Amino acid sequence: MLYLDYNEKQIHGTKEFPIAFYHVDENHPRYEMPFHWHKEFEIVKILSGTFRLMLSGIEVPANPGESLLIPGGALHGGMPNDCVYECIVFDLDILFLRSDTCRQHLKRIKHQEIPAPALITLESPCLCAAVSQAFDAMATDNPGHELMAVGALLSLFGLIIGEKHLGESTPLPAIPFRHSNQLKPVFEYIENHYFSEITLKQLSQISGMSPKYFCRYFQAFAHRTPTDYINYYRIERACGLLCTTDSPITSIAYDCGFNDCSYFIKMFKRYKHTTPKQYQLQMKH
Repeated sequence: MLYLDYNEKQIHGTKEFPIAFYHVDENHPRYEMPFHWHKEFEIVKILSGTFRLMLSGIEVPANPGESLLIPGGALHGGMPNDCVYECIVFDLDILFLRSDTCRQHLKRIKHQEIPAPALITLESPCLCAAVSQAFDAMATDNPGHELMAVGALLSLFGLIIGEKHLGESTPLPAIPFRHSNQLKPVFEYIENHYFSEITLKQLSQISGMSPKYFCRYFQAFAHRTPTDYINYYRIERACGLLCTTDSPITSIAYDCGFNDCSYFIKMFKRYKHTTPKQYQLQMKH
């Protein structure tokens, strides 16, 4: 699963069936999830290990058997820990069908008039069962799996509405959605300019905040300082290059915005607990 575009523009699935399934483990080059957003909803199901979702300024931890439900358009990122997880990314519009009743219900969820729970725990067995049915359907190419997947997702949202799972499993975002929208162009700028120098002054101007307030707000939202996040994002891009190219380590360091190869190796070891070369060898075997 590639999280290389801050605002993902690729089609998940096909135009006729815009639902996509992804399986991710720690050997995947895009194992971690830098901040990004997309118009589609996303469900992340934790198979093993733990996963920390950062969603609209709050941290939502998830354990094996639990799932995370991410609304379309929400700015989010994730930190897996010894984790294997799967994702379904889907356009809620496909579920509108031709039924006015279904369409009206789903519009309320899409526009967050009915806030779905960010975390689906084992204490909600009916929701867990619907999520599992959707993932089981998408994990196969059996004839009719499309109908099974759509049916399971409709069942999931029907249960959310009918059983009044209205965000009770996790607190509502503590940071106003308006402010998280101010950070969207900041993350987009980092995605487009990570290979060159990025200053706090530039980022604060993009956000429309003072440098002092921007740093405080960014850290509250991302749980990292701006500088820490930039280094983290650069290392994530370096991981992709180490897995997919035979470029020298020095070249990859410069391509990812590090002017000093020694500093690049130091940062790589901080975030990945191994050297770039060891990581490259591990991922290619």
